[in-house]
Amino acid sequence: MSGTEGRAGVDAHGFTPKARFGLTLIAGGAVANIYYNQPLLALLVTEFGERAALWVPTASLVGYGLGILGLVPLGDSLSRRSLIIGQTLGLAVALLAAALSPNLAALALASLVIGILASAAQQAVPFAAELAPDASRGRMVGQVMTGLLTGILLARTASGLVGAHYGWRAVFFAASAVAVLMAGIAATTLPGAAQTRPLRYRALMLSILYLVRSQPALRRSSLSQGLLFASFNAFWATLALLVEAPPFNLAAAGAGMFGVIGVAGACVAPLSGRFTDRRGPRPMVVIGALFVVAAFAVLWAGGARSLVAVGLGVLLIDIGLNASLIANQTRVYALVPSARGRINTVLFTVMFVFGALGAFAGSQAFLLAGWSGVCGVGIILASAGFLVSVLERKDT
Repeated sequence: MSGTEGRAGVDAHGFTPKARFGLTLIAGGAVANIYYNQPLLALLVTEFGERAALWVPTASLVGYGLGILGLVPLGDSLSRRSLIIGQTLGLAVALLAAALSPNLAALALASLVIGILASAAQQAVPFAAELAPDASRGRMVGQVMTGLLTGILLARTASGLVGAHYGWRAVFFAASAVAVLMAGIAATTLPGAAQTRPLRYRALMLSILYLVRSQPALRRSSLSQGLLFASFNAFWATLALLVEAPPFNLAAAGAGMFGVIGVAGACVAPLSGRFTDRRGPRPMVVIGALFVVAAFAVLWAGGARSLVAVGLGVLLIDIGLNASLIANQTRVYALVPSARGRINTVLFTVMFVFGALGAFAGSQAFLLAGWSGVCGVGIILASAGFLVSVLERKDT
């Protein structure tokens, strides 16, 4: 059976509404775990000291990048359904360890493992691309990505509310229970499609290097999206520190509520997918990058004085990031259909390495220059992402 025939069989019998719903929930529920800590930073600083604001969010993002690099390629050789179940069960254990952490070192280590196993979200996205018909792949990827992006945003809101009322440990206890639930959802909703070309792990990893060398569109998409995601994380890693200080004086719950605004940005994912299916990815990538640049201009002009400006910045940055991400994903998934997991690994490893660097740079800028420093870092990173996109040849 050819790879195309194998995918056709799965399309006909596996990509049911139940499977789409399951993948959407799993994508959002898994990725949420690396963002629960961000609205809790003030609480963590109170218990563990100022270094907690730097090491905990950075460790979770680095771990996520390592998981994408080391675990996601296995989806091209093993059952993605089985991988998702195994990772979510392991995630439940790591979250429990975080809730019981006695010191910052233990919490940072647990955060690293949480990030690694939360990469189950990135098994869901290429799974959707594999199951979807070619003509509607952008729209279907956009639907699953709506779940992933909503999970990122609502994680902050839920974490802030629970943390404000019950403490930061309660957030991780609750997340552990949710991870067990996700494993059950995966077991009952996802098809167990057999892989047609099993490869050894060494061959899988070496083939990633070949993909990077041979696919310039993959390199460009990864770089532009990585720069935009770095700016995104520079903002979100420091937002709680801004709004919990004068003149705003919001609690952790108030900081988390900004995630609700970002849900509106996540809703553009299916629209971006439809636009990309019809017009191609490049215009949407350029538009999305421009939105992120505009977001930081708004945040720099009024974010330190006005919650309205902060809310508008949140909306713009999430719309821009999500629109460009769906377009870049749709473009790279079409390059080598049999290697979508490994292509996803390249794209998201670059993104989350840049994201970790962005969180680090944003935190350092806040400590050295306050909110204007964060916005300066964000504008530089987002402008670089815009230039990578706008300077591409028009036929890409």
